[in-house]
Amino acid sequence: MKTATGAGGPPPGVRTVKIGSVRVGGSAPLALIAGPCVIESEASCLDLAARMARWARANRVPLIFKASYDKANRTSVDAYRGPGLEKGLAILAEVKRRFGLPILTDVHTAEEAARAAEVADAIQIPAFLCRQTDLLLAAGRTGRTVNLKKAQFMAPWDLRHAIAKVESTGNRNLLLTERGVSFGYNTLVADMRSLPILRATGYPTVFDATHSVQRPGGAGDASSGDGALAPVLARAAAAAGCDALFIETHTDPARALSDKDNAIAWAGLRKLWPLLDRIDRLVRRGKEAS
Repeated sequence: MKTATGAGGPPPGVRTVKIGSVRVGGSAPLALIAGPCVIESEASCLDLAARMARWARANRVPLIFKASYDKANRTSVDAYRGPGLEKGLAILAEVKRRFGLPILTDVHTAEEAARAAEVADAIQIPAFLCRQTDLLLAAGRTGRTVNLKKAQFMAPWDLRHAIAKVESTGNRNLLLTERGVSFGYNTLVADMRSLPILRATGYPTVFDATHSVQRPGGAGDASSGDGALAPVLARAAAAAGCDALFIETHTDPARALSDKDNAIAWAGLRKLWPLLDRIDRLVRRGKEAS
């Protein structure tokens, strides 16, 4: 099996990346990147953020709040995309102000990057866009942490080219996210071997549990998914040694305006996290003992 650097032998040490007050990678505990797929309204976003912030403080969970202000890659032209750049960033800024949560959001054009970085602590590059040079350079130049989502059509070792583009700006604050590989016919498959391969670059690695069970275009004019399997993959990824888990959540997934079939209900995520944390601690103890 190739590594991300194309070389054999043990991987280098993984650097620690800071996103607001949360450390990801290195010796830091498993972090959680979570929130709604898209901002549906200011009220719903703030309500979910408040619940998540209270829970994270009470349980000492290293939480990064994720929400999109614009879903520019929806299947149908008629699909809900979000409130847009200005209104969406204002809502995310309010989440940050009220609850003190670090913010991660995705950008789709180079022009958006600097504006989004005024609010977001981490800029996310959507998987389909991880080869867009101008977008990667603009994200890198913000100085914010850049979360590179590996494309569904890309082998893990090929993400090195996207990494090099961001690094060329002098930015070494990177996360690498695995979100499944396309088998065509509306099906994604998650290969857990990808996690240590990506981690061999020396950057923290994230597993996107909810998008990995997505069925792109599976509902005809929208994506569907197998949300019941997301916890299974999350447990497997924690055991494989990822540094953070990316999980989209909603208080009532059946009524979500985007990715309703693969999101994990907030009540379910609260119950799932202690198990994921225990798996992570067990894996880390095993590494220290070896």
